[in-house]
Amino acid sequence: MNNTKNNLDYTLITIVILLGIVSAFSIYTVEPTLPANLQGLHFTEKQILWYVGGSIIIALIMLIDYDRFRQLTWVLYGIGTMMLFLIFLRKYFGILSGIIPEINGAYSWFKFPVLGTLQPAEFMKVILILALAHVIYAHNQKFVVQTIKSDLWLLAKISIYSLPPMGLIAVQPDLGGFLVLCAIVGAMILVSGIRWRLIFSILLLTLAIIAIIMAAYFMFPNSVAVFLDETVFKHVSSRFYGWLEPEKYSDSGFQLLRAMMAIGSGQLFGKGIEVMQVSVPERQTDMIFTAIAEQFGFIGSSIVVTLFFLLLYRLIHIAIQSNDSYGSYIVTGVVGMFAYQIFQNIGMSIKLLPITGLPLPFLSYGGSSTLTYLIAIGIVLNIHSRTKKYMFE
Repeated sequence: MNNTKNNLDYTLITIVILLGIVSAFSIYTVEPTLPANLQGLHFTEKQILWYVGGSIIIALIMLIDYDRFRQLTWVLYGIGTMMLFLIFLRKYFGILSGIIPEINGAYSWFKFPVLGTLQPAEFMKVILILALAHVIYAHNQKFVVQTIKSDLWLLAKISIYSLPPMGLIAVQPDLGGFLVLCAIVGAMILVSGIRWRLIFSILLLTLAIIAIIMAAYFMFPNSVAVFLDETVFKHVSSRFYGWLEPEKYSDSGFQLLRAMMAIGSGQLFGKGIEVMQVSVPERQTDMIFTAIAEQFGFIGSSIVVTLFFLLLYRLIHIAIQSNDSYGSYIVTGVVGMFAYQIFQNIGMSIKLLPITGLPLPFLSYGGSSTLTYLIAIGIVLNIHSRTKKYMFE
């Protein structure tokens, strides 16, 4: 047996460093084009500081055997859920208005004097991954011989721990964050050992529900729109219409039209560094991909997409290589989180998917999101470094 405790995955580290360089450079080129009220905030310097802080957190994570995370799981889960619940109380009962501000119609952030804003929903992604990995691992250790009854019981336990944070994030409202948690849960169910016929049954039921909702939306658009306007999800209707017909619904489709115009104007080789003639809202955050496409064209965009492909490929390789099922569950959850966010962010920029306000992992400006991604990478590096290899494996 070869001891690989200190075996760092330099391929994964290199990919993350390259994405960090692309992020800092892209944000730097975007800053002069931002609205006047955002000028002088030094987004690039803050992003670099978050990468430095995240790197320190990764170093600290590497000092702890990842198996010990199971002892901290429920403490972290309780803290994360409590913070989401406080946001719920702020939205519906008006408490804690001093530290939970309303931003763009949503209550998703804690605002602290020195630390700045903190978004619990971002950290909850990693916390939920750890919680579900622990639940699935403990269940499979107990039920060595799996039956339909044990599979249903596992699904019930996954639902019990997933639904509270998912519900609290959905009512903020944060549809994007909710869908990321759905992707995480779905990915971890696939590798949980639940028999495939049960998974396919759930998938077919889910697709049927989505089909019914879509059919109702197209058959009775006014009634559905009125219903949504009376709920916390009233923004869903405008975004959906803005996605289907952005030219007709100019208010909700404005960002999408500008994003497609910016990406298309870059053509094959782009316009050049800091040459951005199309104004796109939220360009330093959700729409950072449009800045890359406009400046560096299809070639530059393809390089970024390739980096993301290599990232996901490496994560999947680590999940398969790990001979500890608990570690494999964690890495699978991380793959689900990154894969969905990358696909959703780039997809919404090119009108493939509706806009949901999700950042592009590692590239978009944001403290909570950047730290969350680096924490996830730190845990994956920890798992890889402690994966034991055997001579006749």
